Amino acid sequence: MNDGISYPTILTGKTVDLLSMNNDHFIDLETLARDRRIWEFYTYDGSDPNTFRNVFTSAIIEKEKGNQFPFVIFHKRENKIIGSTRFLDIQANYKKLEIGSTWIHPDYWSTEVNLECKLLLLTYCFENLQAVRVQFKTDENNLRSRKAIEKIGGQFEGILRNDMIRDNNTKRNSAYYSIIEEEWNSKKIKLASLYQIKTHRTTLEADSQLKI
Repeated sequence: MNDGISYPTILTGKTVDLLSMNNDHFIDLETLARDRRIWEFYTYDGSDPNTFRNVFTSAIIEKEKGNQFPFVIFHKRENKIIGSTRFLDIQANYKKLEIGSTWIHPDYWSTEVNLECKLLLLTYCFENLQAVRVQFKTDENNLRSRKAIEKIGGQFEGILRNDMIRDNNTKRNSAYYSIIEEEWNSKKIKLASLYQIKTHRTTLEADSQLKI
């Protein structure tokens, strides 16, 4: 796998673009992150400004080390940043990595945004980086996230008990999922179809609200 993800890298979609994160994005992201609903199942509370600054700084440092590659999610129609996502645990020797640390402002939950983000990221992983495995993990109790991962084609692999420790010193069990190289072509077709359906539905809802 090619681990040399060049900076800047832009993944271009119809609804959103994924832009390589840099220090100029801090203020926009920190403002969005103040909504505590985002962090209910995270191991930290990103709505706290000091915590968020530490998380953001860590992402930039890990990018420079080649361990991670963070993006901001830029909504094209609304011309603004609405969240963040990243590649994690990049292991070039084993041709695998993780997609995670994804958070989107609640105004865009249940829209086509997450579907397109995952389509862009997975396409880049399998078709540009030539990965053989892409992993996802989430809090065992985060049913919304687990359903979203399953919807994009993630294969459930099991629960790792006491996988992480939260900032409040409680233990987290994590649900692990993956998509592997052999599955990608069929998963891509399904994911692209889901995105088109969701986009059409969002458009109809927007048109309906304009008529009210």
